Amino acid sequence: MSIESAVVVVVGAGFAGTTVVSALSSKLDSSKYHIVLINPRPYAIPLPASLRLIVSEAANLERTALVPLDRIYRKASGEIKIGIVKSIEPKDAQSGGHVVLETGERIPYEILIIASGSIWKGPIEFPLHETDVLPHIRTWRSKFANANHTVIVGGGALGVELAGELKDEYPGKRVTIVQGDRQLLNSTYPSSFRRGLATRLLARGIELLFNEYVDSFPEQGSVGLVTRKGTEIPDADLVVSARGPSPNTAFAASLGSSTLSPSGFIRVKPTLQVVDHPRIFAVGDVIEWPEQKQAAKVAPHAKVVVQNVLNVLAGENDALVSYQGSAELIVITNGRNGGMSYFPFLGGITLGDFWTRLLKSRGLMIVMFTFCSNLGY
Repeated sequence: MSIESAVVVVVGAGFAGTTVVSALSSKLDSSKYHIVLINPRPYAIPLPASLRLIVSEAANLERTALVPLDRIYRKASGEIKIGIVKSIEPKDAQSGGHVVLETGERIPYEILIIASGSIWKGPIEFPLHETDVLPHIRTWRSKFANANHTVIVGGGALGVELAGELKDEYPGKRVTIVQGDRQLLNSTYPSSFRRGLATRLLARGIELLFNEYVDSFPEQGSVGLVTRKGTEIPDADLVVSARGPSPNTAFAASLGSSTLSPSGFIRVKPTLQVVDHPRIFAVGDVIEWPEQKQAAKVAPHAKVVVQNVLNVLAGENDALVSYQGSAELIVITNGRNGGMSYFPFLGGITLGDFWTRLLKSRGLMIVMFTFCSNLGY
């Protein structure tokens, strides 16, 4: 990096962050710009692979699902900064600023892109420090192996896919999903699709408990669970949270009271610039936008952000493009060999086991992640 190089900082190495870095690294002049990708670990963990990773030792996903980031800059000047962001210190609305790490290190930026993703509770709440990740994986594998009746709290995509992985690994053990709604997933998707998904889970012996809530989780080692309505599951010996995530945006509160919504999402303009901060962009799960949070949104988000970053750097603020939203599709696994997919085109297209296996269940989108992110693995 030359002394004169302008720095573009990207926070987060999930689907969104790595896609943006890959695209920018192929478009920015490396003699003028330097990219810094900040991530707590030197590798990315693609979310679609995370459930099988924490359930199955036989799948040996440690070799492929912990994707190193060291090849992402094959075409540009850049670096990987291992660290956790504490706050952001912009100079003013028309110039850059600094990203402050928990260590106190201050990283300058001309452009900042926030792609810090979501915070999950339960099995896929991976530790931030690299040395703790493999022990976390082994601990959860052991918990699932030792349980006879796993109760999954939450019937969204995470809960459904976890149930499928458990039935693959332990077909003789009981698995129950407790869902607060009257159907799986949510009303974004057609009722017929949600019913079909439930039918497939029931056919595998997965039990479904609808219109029920779990307010408190039993202490580790105890057996039995009682729902809010008083329904008893006396032999539940492992209760797992699969509730929806929260945005990983606490550090962005340092930008001012107008930055975060009450739910913690980052308020953005249609250009995906953070409100009141034209040199800061947000992408992926962190943005406040009326759509489902999923990897399928990354490509259209990244296209807008990359184009607008280039425009801002070129001083062409009148040429900014706007995000128009994305189709609400879903590809949801039911173990290694099955699942259902929905595409809202031509009146709605539903695909079953064969196509879902090809799209996601078999490879868990790891190859797609490494290809789209230009990681070279």
